[in-house]
Amino acid sequence: MVKAILWDNDGVLVDTEHLYYKACREVLLRYNISFDEERYIDLFLRKSEGLLAILHENGLTEKLDTAQNWRNKRYSELLLDGIGAIGGVTDTLEILKSRVQMGIVTSCKRAHFDLIHSKTEVLKFFDFVLAREDYFNSKPDPEPYLEAMRRNHLKPNECIVVEDSPRGLQSANAAGLRCVVIPRGMTVGLNFDGAWMRLKQVADLIPVVESLQNSEKG
Repeated sequence: MVKAILWDNDGVLVDTEHLYYKACREVLLRYNISFDEERYIDLFLRKSEGLLAILHENGLTEKLDTAQNWRNKRYSELLLDGIGAIGGVTDTLEILKSRVQMGIVTSCKRAHFDLIHSKTEVLKFFDFVLAREDYFNSKPDPEPYLEAMRRNHLKPNECIVVEDSPRGLQSANAAGLRCVVIPRGMTVGLNFDGAWMRLKQVADLIPVVESLQNSEKG
């Protein structure tokens, strides 16, 4: 039985990836390190290695805390201009809200998450949110999704996950969950082997949920 949908945030509900990349690129330029989009996709969206890997390569591991603090501050500044929900998200959430429990499971820091959703008006559709501070190991580790299920008394066969990145897919799969991927922007050309289903847009999730629930009734 499908009782819950667990949503990723960045790239699924809101289009923020380009801003996070911009903040990372700017902080690395402070250390005279060039950083292109292809490298960002590999280290942040496939592997989740982030700034540590780049600074380590350049013998600057001791600069990690400073670099992360500056990156986080810059990202907050970029978010102040306002972020809207991705097209089709609000209408889809409104339809699904009455049919299943819904939560957000994100690697986004709570402060950034709150800034992002200060103007999106989508949080009213969700029953719970897990941000980066709510667990120890981030995606691709399964802990975020395992913790979401533990807190909300859910079983893997009762949930569907919606993700847009390989590391998110890996996290969901490792937690024993069915993962629907909806690639967007930087993640469109990436490998999503192991996904339960791949959709073109978020609205396509509605008939998927309807079909599952109808088959369960039958």
